[in-house]
Amino acid sequence: MDLNTAMKRFLPDQFTLMLVATVLLATILPVSGIAAHWFAIATNIAIGLLFFLHGARLSREVALAGLLHWRLHLSIIAMTFGIFPLMGLAIGLIPQSLLAPTLYTGLLYLCVLPSTVQSSIAFTSMAGGNVAAAVCAASASSIIGMFITPLLVGLMMTTSGSAGISLDALEKIVLQLLVPFLAGQLLQPWIGNWVRARKKLLMPVDRGSILMVVYLAFSEAVIEGLWHTLSLKDITVLVVISCVLLAIALSITMVGSRLLGFNREDQIAIIFCGSKKSLAAGVPMANAIFAGQNIGAIVLPLMLFHQIQLMACAVIAQHYAARSKAAEKASP
Repeated sequence: MDLNTAMKRFLPDQFTLMLVATVLLATILPVSGIAAHWFAIATNIAIGLLFFLHGARLSREVALAGLLHWRLHLSIIAMTFGIFPLMGLAIGLIPQSLLAPTLYTGLLYLCVLPSTVQSSIAFTSMAGGNVAAAVCAASASSIIGMFITPLLVGLMMTTSGSAGISLDALEKIVLQLLVPFLAGQLLQPWIGNWVRARKKLLMPVDRGSILMVVYLAFSEAVIEGLWHTLSLKDITVLVVISCVLLAIALSITMVGSRLLGFNREDQIAIIFCGSKKSLAAGVPMANAIFAGQNIGAIVLPLMLFHQIQLMACAVIAQHYAARSKAAEKASP
């Protein structure tokens, strides 16, 4: 492997660069006043369209077939909504002198989010894992997260001394995320193939809606003085915690899937679906759950963790793929 190929593994992807550019734009030219009001309406419409497309893309046949592998799905759900939240509570043991309360809220929120869909499936496929199970597990995690994430936020934020989730926030999640998703599922038999065949054409909706939420959130945060309250030390602590959090999650999924007796393909699916957190679901839900709060600081840990998990999982997937090729060459 040449140096350029090795370096590409650790370089940010195009979407991450777009996220950074969006944060910079919000820092220099934050939207405010009546413009922010109309931009918020446009953002809500874009998010609704995003989850409508998620519902339309998910094939019922794939979902039903994947449900048969219940042990694998329970393992991923236990990691995503059980062990991860416990790790989030453990982070609370770090003194406030090292970790700012707002950033801890963001880390706690990160730990209760569902798994990613697209990247989990992509890395599972790259590593030679059980792609069908990964599709079902990641999709199920995303759907279940619409219900479990707000409940865990309400429980854990109240326990940790932060504000819990309100009924208004739950209603907003149902109307803005769940209803469009169910509408997409209802129309899936008629438009599903059309949507899946135009993945590149519809990608701007996926990425654009997330960028809109990030721009709106960071605009509000900048106006409220986000960068005056966060120091280089805060960012450094956040990166270190994110790396440790991901390392523990990867270790648990790797060792745990082996101890539970899963084959190699299923182990790979568990590793990539159980150790990752969704930016696509997390940012819109944060917009609903933490309305009126410093959303920019709350989603900052998620944005950092997103890039760290992509870089780490790219290396792991390449490692599994290389081992598979070596095993194929060694076999008669």
